[in-house]
Order: sequence, then C-alpha cells, then structure tokens
Amino acid sequence: MNNNKEFKPYIPAEKITPEFTVTSIIMGVILAVVFGAANAYLGLRVGMTVSASIPAAVISMGVIRVIMKKNSILESNIVQTIGSAGESLAAGAIFTMPALFLWAKEGICEKPSLIEITLIALCGGVLGVLFMVPLRNALIVKEHATLLYPEGTACADVLLAGEEGGANASVVFSGMGLAAAFKFIVDGLKVIPADVAAAFKSFKGEIGMEVYPALMGVGYIVGPRIASFMFVGSLVGWMVIIPLICLFGPDTVMYPGTVAISELYAEGGAAAIWSTYVKYIGAGAIATGGIISLIKSLPLIVTTFRDSMKSMKGGKNTSTARTAQDLPMNLIMIGIVAMVFIIWFVPAIPVNFLGAAIIVIFGFFFATVSSRMVGLVGSSNNPVSGMAIATLLIATMAIKATGDTGATGMTAAIAIGSVICIVAAIAGDTSQDLKTGYLLGATPKKQQIGELIGVVAAGLAIGGVLYLLDAAWGYGGAEVPAPQAGLMKMIVEGIMGGNLPWGLVFIGVFLAIALEILRVPVMPFAIGLYLPIYLNATIMIGGIVRGLMDRRKNVDAKTKEDQVTNGTLYCAGMIAGEGLVGILLAILTVFGVNNVFNLGAKGINFGNIGGVIFMAVMILCLLKFSLWKKKKN
Repeated sequence: MNNNKEFKPYIPAEKITPEFTVTSIIMGVILAVVFGAANAYLGLRVGMTVSASIPAAVISMGVIRVIMKKNSILESNIVQTIGSAGESLAAGAIFTMPALFLWAKEGICEKPSLIEITLIALCGGVLGVLFMVPLRNALIVKEHATLLYPEGTACADVLLAGEEGGANASVVFSGMGLAAAFKFIVDGLKVIPADVAAAFKSFKGEIGMEVYPALMGVGYIVGPRIASFMFVGSLVGWMVIIPLICLFGPDTVMYPGTVAISELYAEGGAAAIWSTYVKYIGAGAIATGGIISLIKSLPLIVTTFRDSMKSMKGGKNTSTARTAQDLPMNLIMIGIVAMVFIIWFVPAIPVNFLGAAIIVIFGFFFATVSSRMVGLVGSSNNPVSGMAIATLLIATMAIKATGDTGATGMTAAIAIGSVICIVAAIAGDTSQDLKTGYLLGATPKKQQIGELIGVVAAGLAIGGVLYLLDAAWGYGGAEVPAPQAGLMKMIVEGIMGGNLPWGLVFIGVFLAIALEILRVPVMPFAIGLYLPIYLNATIMIGGIVRGLMDRRKNVDAKTKEDQVTNGTLYCAGMIAGEGLVGILLAILTVFGVNNVFNLGAKGINFGNIGGVIFMAVMILCLLKFSLWKKKKN
C-alpha cells in the first residue's frame, strides 16, 4: 500500500539514538522477572493475566526520563519489550505446567524438575520469538494500515506522551506500594479476614468476596462487561446449581463425591459442593468455550495463515535501513533446529519424536495465527486457551494411539501443550512489541534480541516461582487453585483414562452451547462458574468502579480518558504489588517463619465488618489515584 511507503516513524531511520543499552537491558530483565512472577501468581489465583507492556513502558519512562534525566524513547521501548516478555511467558507456563505438580500430589508421576520446567519455558519462548520474526515485514510493515495491533499502538502512545512519564510512573509505584501493604495486612498480619462471606443455610447458597487489591484491579482493567459475565457465572454456580444439588439429592452419593451430599455440605458448606461437583461443570463450559472461540476463528485463522504465507513469499526485506533490520534468517533457522533438538533429545523433557513433530507443526501454525490475530482483535481476544486445548486434545489422542496411556503419555501431553501455549503467547507479545517499535522507529533486530533476553530471564525464574508456590501452599487449594492447569489436567485424564464425571462435564458443555446461542460470551461466564464466587465478586467490584467512571456525563472526553488511564496504571501496579508480596509470603511460609507476623493468631482480627471497611479503603485509594488525582502544571 502506498500509505505504508509514506509512513515515517517518530525517530527517523537515519537518526541514531541510545536504544539497546546496559540500562535498558538491566531494567527490562528486572521487570521481566517482576511482572512474570506477579502474573504467574495472579494467573494461578484467578486463571487470567494482564499485559505488562504499558506499566513497564511507564516505569521505564519515569526512571529514564525523570530519575536519570535521559531523553531516549527507544531505550524505554527496549525496557518494555524485554519486560512484557516475562508476563507472556508466565501466562503460557502457568496455564499448563502446574498440572504436573497436581499429578505428583496424587502419586501419578514425579514432580517436574527445575531443569524440565526451565527448558520447556525457554524452548517455547525462543520458538515463539523465532517463528514470528520472519513475519514482521509481512504483518507489521506491509499491513501497517490494516493490522492495528491495539496494545502495541497504545504502548507507543504512552511512550510518545513521555512528558507525563514521571507522574504516571508514580501512579504505578503507588499502586504497587499500597497493594503490597494491603496484601501483607490480610495474609501476613492476618488482622483482616481474606474472605467476607454470607451463607444462606435455608437454601444452601453462599455469596461473599475476597479482600484483595489485585482482584479489584483485574475487574477495573477488564471492565464492567467482562467482570459482570464472570460474576453471573459464579452466581449461577453458587446461588442456583449448588442449592439445586442440595435440594434434589441430599441423601445421594454421587461420583466423584464419596459421601452423601447433605453430609458433604455439613462438613464443608457450599465450597465443598462447588469443589466436588460444580467445578467439573465449569471445566466442561471452559473447554467448550475455548473450542467455540477456535471454531468461530477458523475462517480467520485459515485466511490469516494463507495471507501470512503469501506475504512472506513476496515480502522479503531488501532495505538496509536501520528500521528494517531483522535477525538473519540463517540464525533463526539454527535457533529453531536447536530448540527442536533440545525438545526431542534432552531426557529432562518428556517428549519423543512424535511430540517434537507436533510442536513444530502446531507451534509454527499457531505462532503465525497468533501474530496476525492480535493485530486484528488484540491480545485480549486472541484464542490462546482454545489453541492450547485443541493442541492438547490432538497431542493426547496421538499419544494414546501409540499405546502410551500411562504417566509418561500424560506428562508428554502436558509438556507439548505447555510449549505450544508459550509459543502462541510469546508470538502475540512479540508482534505487539514490534508494532510499537515500528511506530517509534526502533531497530527490529535489537527488539528481537530484547524479546529473547526477556524470555531467558523469565524462563530461568518461572521454575523457581512454580516450585516456591507449590512448596508454600500446593496447587489446587484456596491460595493457588491453578484453574487453567486443573482444566488441562482434566482433559488429558479424560482422554487417557475416561475417569471423569462426564455427566457433570456435559452439563457444562451444553450450558456453554446455550450461552453461545444466546450470544453471551462463554469464556468469562465459564471462568466465573469454575472459580469461587469470592474471587469474582471482588473482580465485579473493580468492574463497577470502572463502569461508573466510564459513564460520567459531565466530564470532557480528554479528562475522562486521563482518569481512566491513571486508574488502569494504578491497578496494574496493584496486581504487581500483591503478586510480589504473595511470593514473599510463600518464601516465609517455606522457611516456617510466616507466623512471626501473624497477629490474627493472637486474637487481633477485625472480622467481616473490618473486611468491608478495608475494601472501602481500597476503593477510595483507587479513586484517589484516578478520579481525584491532581494534574501537574
């Protein structure tokens, strides 16, 4: 297109400015590990992660421009490029690999070693970057006018608004600090209850909320629409399905339960009914939602892949300009072959030749699809979970067809699913970052090296984070339920052994189909059904705050946009702050010193009233840094 030839980036190709510096690398690595660890904790709690690109960009602008007094937008861009890779790799890893820890707890297999986790994460991350690099000229340059890459463009806008970098960075750091304090008061000092709940014994329903800042932050970021679908899913589960189960089957012993439903309720309340029965209905709904999103995207996926391949054939870059330099193709091919060789031959990774072939074929296909789809619909709507489920179904059936239905086959299926999930997540993130760089005038080769550095930094850290959280609390419990990994575990078990409560799963399947017919978004509803109502009620509170801010009529559009953006940055900081304190508390728990700070054990606890007041304080703090934040002249 002609307008592509006319496009001029913010920093011209002929201008050389500081970019890939020691400062940008160190800051980027720190943020990759910090946001990777924080998002791992968040994803294991609520089944979703949030983008780290904009918070990383704002922090880098604040540090580089305000503290270091440097005016280098491309340096800040490298920081966010490296930093955001950590969040994407964490998302891919935590959605699948905790399944191996859950099987180890059941005695089915050994715990995955740190080497296994690290190699799977590194191979998936490196492949995600390398598969995407040859597509850059086709997708980012040639289709600049048609593929908007919403998150990448938004990140470029934030970096271009650099004069506000210092003020906005303070908002992120304020969110981190306050959320860290809130989290420590609740889970460290234990003077505020983590859950504020009300049980309706007359009809066996229950409602409540968790008093955590990150959950409110998630609700604010996803907005009132998605938050409301998640909350409605929980309402259906906890105020409709659980009471129905208790009403119609009090004396029934129903698989997978081992005692009568009335006895189960007497022992553990509504939560026991949810974890024994409703969770499987939610799992069926999530799996169906993922497959539906993939089916709906199939025409786009097919045309995307076809157009990408066509573009690659005629889209070779002959320009020698700084802004057109990619990693050399021979280096990319060597890297891909090396990763496949490691996956196939290194004993620590439980994947044979068939598994390696599945990874190469599906990895390249889904990396291509992911790279283009995030340009069209944004990362939030990219059906990565559907891709992971589809890969897992195919891989598990292929492995079962070879006769390997035991622990080795199950762990191999999860390893394959993990690599593909990370490949798709990293390819999408790399695309968004390269779009940001294209708009700003960055050097693509340096960004691609930055992505690889971020992948390596996060890959080396993620194994330690997973081991730490498992050692502190164990997966599948209230602290780290690992919902997505639990779903992947169920899928593999269901195909390999058929030992799932299929009646409950199919209730979820047809509930999802009914919602799709009614044009209700299936995935947020299904996640709400699959997770405890306490989580989703707090997410709903954040969504309500965002909805009220969006609906104000007596505020001009620019002011409203600035206030909403400040709220988003504050909430991103809250998510990171809570995640880091969660990991700190896990370390204290592992070393057995977590009770040193426990004032709740000494009888100091403010009860449910204290929890409600504490939530009100968190809402006021959010409003303070968004709605009531004073502008600097």
